[in-house]
Amino acid sequence: MQNNRIRLVLGAVLSLVALNALANDSYSGAWYAVPGVSLIDTDKDLAAKNGAGASIRLGKELSPHWDIQSGINYASANDDLGVAGRYKQTSLGLDALYMLGRDSFRPFLLTGLGVANNKIDYSTTPAVQDKSKTSWLANIGLGAQYLFNDSFGVQADVRQQWTRSTAKANGVFDADGTLGNTLLNLGGIFRFAAPTALLVVESAPAAAPVAPSVVADAPISAPSASLAPEPVVDCKPTFETVTILAEKLFVFDQYKLQDNAKPMLDEVVAKIKANADVELVLVTGHTDRLGSEAYNQKLSERRANQVKTYLMSQGVPAKRLQASGKGEAEPVVACKGDKPSKKLIECLQPNRRVVISAEKQRETPCR
Repeated sequence: MQNNRIRLVLGAVLSLVALNALANDSYSGAWYAVPGVSLIDTDKDLAAKNGAGASIRLGKELSPHWDIQSGINYASANDDLGVAGRYKQTSLGLDALYMLGRDSFRPFLLTGLGVANNKIDYSTTPAVQDKSKTSWLANIGLGAQYLFNDSFGVQADVRQQWTRSTAKANGVFDADGTLGNTLLNLGGIFRFAAPTALLVVESAPAAAPVAPSVVADAPISAPSASLAPEPVVDCKPTFETVTILAEKLFVFDQYKLQDNAKPMLDEVVAKIKANADVELVLVTGHTDRLGSEAYNQKLSERRANQVKTYLMSQGVPAKRLQASGKGEAEPVVACKGDKPSKKLIECLQPNRRVVISAEKQRETPCR
């Protein structure tokens, strides 16, 4: 039976390896905690039933593909001999997680090492009354995370674990050697503050509105006795184009708004509401060139629509907003290199942006 469990775990691991193409070169570098509960399917040599336990882990996103998690786990199970005994295990380990995706759903493979204490106390069996063994620990497995937002999510994993025991009772059971337990873990993910976001960059005023706009506080002049029209003078646009770096709004390579982006967009809402002469505001998403052209086009559209949806939720009428995506088609900087790296990602940063501009203003001349 133990061999069957091992084959099931290894088979599932190999199946997830085939999903490696889903991986994205993206991560936010966040720290997170994972408190949780676990079920343990004990090695048959222990003559113990299935049991339960609890764990707490601390994790860190190291790179686009790797996380590490370190933590402690406690599990226990009743004996299967009818002697009112208990098997207890306390373990401390460090796991490396190979992330197969960085979207809201994040499947992963895991492997880890650590130490474990196996304690067997089958009280009516003298040979194994309070028998304890501390040994190395090794495990492999697979799991997945699902993030509901940037602060909270859930994680589940199943792992095959190997440790050592010296417990043995002649004619009753023999657990002297390597033990193989299977654990199913389920926990909540509590993410800590992500790296400091980038500053907002506002570009120069839009080149020229479709028609001059009215200055809100311009005095109203009395009708002129002359038939000659009053001259129309140039006036400063009342709504300036705003360019916001994508990292200020979204986690890298994702399209869900971060909570700390909302106060900044609230400022944009105030500008739109204060400029009633602007009939149509265009929200345009842009990406860098990393990834396929089709993927980047879709990502830019999703980001633009996320911003539009938020502006609408704050009272901007839908008829005054239009969202579109330009993908990687309109870069503002060029960088050498094709292979994703931290240096290249930083260089291409200005290309990842959302531009909010006045597309149409009322045709009322400034005076």
